[in-house]
Amino acid sequence: MTLDPVHVDGIARLAGRIEQSVDESDHREFAETVWEDFLDPLVADGRRVLEPIGERRRLRVGCEDAALQERPFPTQHGLDSGTINPTTFKNGLVIDVAQAAMSAVPSDLDLHRARTIVMTAHANDVSVALDGEWTMHDEGYVRERILQTPRVDRYEQDVVHALALYLAESEHALKQAEVVEDLMILDGPIYPTGLLQWADHDPELAELLVKEDVLTVVENYVDLVEAFLDRGVPLIGFVKSTTSKAITRAVRDAQGSAPWANDAAFFTKLLEQRDDEGERVTDSLTCTSWFRSRVGTDSVMAADGDALGVERAREPEAYEVTFFVVYDPREDVLYRVEAPYGVTRDEETRDAITRQVLADVAAERGPPLAVNKADELARIGRDEKAALKEEIERRFDSERQREYDDVRWGAEFDV
Repeated sequence: MTLDPVHVDGIARLAGRIEQSVDESDHREFAETVWEDFLDPLVADGRRVLEPIGERRRLRVGCEDAALQERPFPTQHGLDSGTINPTTFKNGLVIDVAQAAMSAVPSDLDLHRARTIVMTAHANDVSVALDGEWTMHDEGYVRERILQTPRVDRYEQDVVHALALYLAESEHALKQAEVVEDLMILDGPIYPTGLLQWADHDPELAELLVKEDVLTVVENYVDLVEAFLDRGVPLIGFVKSTTSKAITRAVRDAQGSAPWANDAAFFTKLLEQRDDEGERVTDSLTCTSWFRSRVGTDSVMAADGDALGVERAREPEAYEVTFFVVYDPREDVLYRVEAPYGVTRDEETRDAITRQVLADVAAERGPPLAVNKADELARIGRDEKAALKEEIERRFDSERQREYDDVRWGAEFDV
């Protein structure tokens, strides 16, 4: 241990000085004010960027009651994509590998066996051509492809990671869509948020959003929304960790203040319950009603957005992002549940999705079972990552480019 007790005490004293200037009750009261006065609708630059669907409400249900209620959707399917993490090699290549898998509740072993695998590669050598067509393996259960990413001077790891992750996920979802009968749950947002954020991060990344391979990924998600709307099967996204600050920024711009670190902190303040002694009440889940969102990256798919030029077959408002949030006090975590407006404009469907998610979160004490199963199927474990990277080194006849953190933490530490 590098800190002696006296040092720990000193740091704690510093934290205490900060705490004295931060009043949690003021933050909670301001969150109530924003909820009551500024979200129906939230306006930014004269544009309605957030508004409730139907009546704006906060709901509470006992964890045990929610877990025991009948599920509105008899079967559920989940989908996730996992990667080995971006890896740089001494031959100048930066690669990532993603595999996507779909789960079923009740289980379907043939479906679980199916995989979509994408290797993305960034080459600094302009003479290198790596693109390949889709090929099939494992008796047709595995579909795989190499994709050479657009060349950039920086952010190579961000580019290979996002394109591998989202191409594998969207291709697998489209390929398996027809097996879903009742409810489809993506492990994450309904659109490729990590990719759409490029527009705000750096001009070089923003320029990639008009490249064909990038637009193909966005088109896949638009096609996915259309496929499920055409079949009348709800498509939702379950976001386990949301760090978005879009609503917080809009409130700060409009009101001059928003003391929360991000949107999750804002909604947690709204949904957390305390007893008379100030202790957190942990026997009930709480959630909001549904909202239509055109703020942050959600603006790309707004009715008045351009969807990056991707053609939309339905009326533009059908693609808008809608969401509600669920707070689980047992773990002190907040989840965001998304769906396209084409799904949630129907009140009965909104209510059914809400009841399904609350029941699943209550029973699983976390994400729905379909999401957990998809995560387990798609996850590439630490040992598997190490073995894959060693095999790729052998095939490339080139070693990975090591950094000091590889020495300090071990070659396969997760970033």
